[in-house]
Amino acid sequence: MQFQQLQYFVAVAETRHFTRAAELVHVAQPSLSQQIRALERELGADLFLRARGNITLTDAGEALLPLARRILADMDTARHEVQELVQLRRGRVRLGATPSLCTGLLPDVLRAFHDRYPGIRLLIEEGGSHDLVRELARGALDLALVVLPLPTPAPALTTVELLREDLVVVSSPEAPVPGRGGRAVEIPDLEGERLVMFRHGYDLRELTVAACRSAGFEPDFAVEGGEMDAVLGFVRAGLGVAVVPRMVAARAGRGLRVTPLARPGLHRTIALAHRSDVAPPRAARELQRMLLER
Repeated sequence: MQFQQLQYFVAVAETRHFTRAAELVHVAQPSLSQQIRALERELGADLFLRARGNITLTDAGEALLPLARRILADMDTARHEVQELVQLRRGRVRLGATPSLCTGLLPDVLRAFHDRYPGIRLLIEEGGSHDLVRELARGALDLALVVLPLPTPAPALTTVELLREDLVVVSSPEAPVPGRGGRAVEIPDLEGERLVMFRHGYDLRELTVAACRSAGFEPDFAVEGGEMDAVLGFVRAGLGVAVVPRMVAARAGRGLRVTPLARPGLHRTIALAHRSDVAPPRAARELQRMLLER
């Protein structure tokens, strides 16, 4: 008994027509009829009553149909499981993340993932949450690390909260301690500081500017428009101070003074997002698991 014969048998049983069944399984009708007859000879029983314009199942056909469907379903499951395993030996994961997360959170996780699955290519796209949500929606990414709340409602996305991170103030060690020179900086203290500010589209820019305005002042920009590495470089050069995630400051190395923000401070919530209507590939799900368990 061959898998292909069972496929043809189920197609005829469901269409009750040899020609339509042949079209359904993309085979010539004589070939399909020949395989059905071979199956009947092997089983020693007719499976169909063939009357002109009226194809019905015999008792033997009725008994075989649920078993054949189950065998075909099991074969599909087996094929799917093998393909899933193969995907962990080769393939790709398309991951979007904000630049600060590429600097702070991702290096250690991606190194662990690469060590475990060296055959998987990691394609990383940096961008603000708004851009990443758009790329997820059009199917250009498998997963994305975004900042909550999302800039626009995204009912087609599933988000899982990953972490809540404090923001800190970084400055040059050669410059005066920001604020009033204490152990922590109050948001109103930033009114007297010149800020090195990210480009438009950065979640950190929107968050910092909104906090300053809530405190009753417009921030004063010494430099604006940079990416994360540029902002940190400008701060090291003494051009001003910047508000950055704690993980980024911790990885930035020497040349920066890190001062926390006084309570309640500023925080951001990071979430892992993917499309709700499409399950991520196996490799992407494995990276998702590693990020959630990190």
